[in-house]
Amino acid sequence: MTVRPLSVRLQPPPLKRLLPPAAFAVLFALLAWVVLARHGTPYAVDTGPHHWSVAHRPQGLLNTAKALTHLGTGAFPPVAAAFGGWLAGGGTARVRRGIPTALLALVVLLVGEGLRTSLMTLLHRARPPMADWAVQASGHSFPSGHTASSAMAATLLAWGLLRAWPGPSSRVGAGICALAAAAVGLTRVYLGVHWPTDVVGGWLFAACWLTATLPALDRYAAREDGDGGPGRR
Repeated sequence: MTVRPLSVRLQPPPLKRLLPPAAFAVLFALLAWVVLARHGTPYAVDTGPHHWSVAHRPQGLLNTAKALTHLGTGAFPPVAAAFGGWLAGGGTARVRRGIPTALLALVVLLVGEGLRTSLMTLLHRARPPMADWAVQASGHSFPSGHTASSAMAATLLAWGLLRAWPGPSSRVGAGICALAAAAVGLTRVYLGVHWPTDVVGGWLFAACWLTATLPALDRYAAREDGDGGPGRR
């Protein structure tokens, strides 16, 4: 095994690795500035979808939305993130080797959730009127926690699938993960507990956090593989 000099290993990451998280951070900051420019008062882009959602809630669709929205809270995001890390680190082929990567993926999710909660508390945007809620909610509104958590967890799971089983089947699985995360975000608006800009903020936060952390996690998983490439066991 070739050991690189310490000076090389300690070099800062190339600029191209910093551009995606920086771009998403700027977009998030701009959206937060726009949202708070009127002290959280919703814009037409918020109130229009909100009023439509409140007025169009047949029981079957409402029950489906309530079931889907739970994918963004509780045990689902940590389990999905850890499972994705486990698959990326070795999965069924190298069970024990996948455990450290699973733990790191879980840390990425939990730290991201902690940062998101801190931002929500700092920005303290009010939720839509409680009379419009179809489910219970707590905390402030921006950025949406269910949205960010489901997006981070779905991305980590999709990453694990793509590393473990490169090919059409894993791409289909990754697509399903993306659709599930998008559905969770949309349910938060449909259920009346978030404005649409809260959901967009949740997606932007998740994109910023994951583009900052996932490349390092992927390099760790590749090092555990010993080949630097996905899917080789």
